Amino acid sequence: MASSSRGVQTALQVVLALAILVLTYFLYESITAPYEAVERQKEMTEMTRKRMSEVRAAMIEYQRREGRYVTTLDSLVMWLKTDSAMVASSDSLFGATFAADSLLFSPRTGNRFELAINDTSRTATYRLDDPDSDDYIGTLTGDVTELNAASWE
Repeated sequence: MASSSRGVQTALQVVLALAILVLTYFLYESITAPYEAVERQKEMTEMTRKRMSEVRAAMIEYQRREGRYVTTLDSLVMWLKTDSAMVASSDSLFGATFAADSLLFSPRTGNRFELAINDTSRTATYRLDDPDSDDYIGTLTGDVTELNAASWE
């Protein structure tokens, strides 16, 4: 009788040990999964802001060379791909992994960035928006102090 009671006790201990392991796994997942999601979101935000900063750098370079802002992002990409000086200096300006065609799209969802130009005031201004967040660069109000300022800086 003592041996069967001992066997039941051992089986119960094994079942409880397995239950503890399973519950520990679920507890670990419930803590780390939201943290990993937040970290992925932060990484995507950083990538999107970096891409928007690259668009800003290209627009500043275009404005410096051409004396005006581009009217569409498509024309900016075409200029980056066809202007011989920009083709030669794109690695130093944007980095070796730069792809002009990807400049138009948010890495977060693949949606196109939105560009608006205000050339009705004395100083032309632009605003570049990420459609998937509240991030933007520039202004449409004509305030030159916010001309190339990013909302996150």
